[in-house]
Amino acid sequence: MYEQIERYLAGSMDADERSAFEALMHTDPRLAKQVQEHRVILQAMQQYGKRNALRTQLNNIHSDMETNRSGKQPAWKVFWNRNAQTMGVAASVSLLSVFGTLWSVQQMKAPVQQQTVRYVELRREVDKLKKAQTAIIKGINNTNKAVPRPARFSGTGFALTSDGYMVTSSHVVEGADSIMVENKAGQKYKVHEVYRDQAHDLSILKIEDPAFEGFGKLPYTFKTAESDLGEKVYTLGYPREDIVFGEGSLSSSSGFEGDTTAYQISIPLNPGNSGGPLLDDKGNLVGVISGKQAGQEGAAFAIKSAYLLQLISELPLATTLSPLSLPQKNALTGISRPQQLKKLRDFVFVVKVYN
Repeated sequence: MYEQIERYLAGSMDADERSAFEALMHTDPRLAKQVQEHRVILQAMQQYGKRNALRTQLNNIHSDMETNRSGKQPAWKVFWNRNAQTMGVAASVSLLSVFGTLWSVQQMKAPVQQQTVRYVELRREVDKLKKAQTAIIKGINNTNKAVPRPARFSGTGFALTSDGYMVTSSHVVEGADSIMVENKAGQKYKVHEVYRDQAHDLSILKIEDPAFEGFGKLPYTFKTAESDLGEKVYTLGYPREDIVFGEGSLSSSSGFEGDTTAYQISIPLNPGNSGGPLLDDKGNLVGVISGKQAGQEGAAFAIKSAYLLQLISELPLATTLSPLSLPQKNALTGISRPQQLKKLRDFVFVVKVYN
């Protein structure tokens, strides 16, 4: 079967055989999944080869730069005069290669039914890569200047327990070397990932900062039953440096292409909202914001709280963690929305990822 998949992807099948194979994929979801995974792996291998070739080219350029340091002209000037055109090409190839790799990883980690959902966060990734590439070229004139390490990506997370456990979307912290969180009050903590559920795009984080003394009582509870179509919902998140409130309703009881693990919601979302809490009017947490469908206004999604609770219940079996003690009393019921937001904002954090 793998030989047929490779021939199909290589385009070496004749028209009749290709039609028969595609008809088989249409009736066999498992085969369709194998074909998609094989395609993604091949694309990732091709991008890896390109990146290795680029790394070799840049190493050769660096060697030339070191060799010419003993000359009369400054090293940076010799390097720039000889390699300006090459650097321009390298920058372009690097951007295309990294973007292609990001796309491949995104496809591999998402569930099969969500493979075609391209999160808008990829656009932010590319913008940051462009800025980083420009900074590298400009920094050639002063190679001794220290460059601060910026955050690679920012998303949103919120508290699960009073002793420092949090949740966010797994794609927010994908590939992170270190993670920091900060809330509206300016409290900053270093956290680490203790568990990841890629199928539902959820990650459990734990504050490991010795200065952390606990959140205190969380004001919200977690809804176990499914919410109703048309129910009013709202969220807090960090699509930018300041916390942002969004309000709407449940527009569908299923997510992209009928995914029953998610809701579709009518709240306008932006990059950075991923991982934020979704609450109903009574202050019950009903979901975790996961992203939006690119090019579709209003097509935003949230993983249902039932699957978050299922993940939390399975933690002791999947890890060495003790059972988490979730909040049992809701302090948001019966108060106005502004008062709810005042109680919530200290428990919602911007998640900053570094690597």
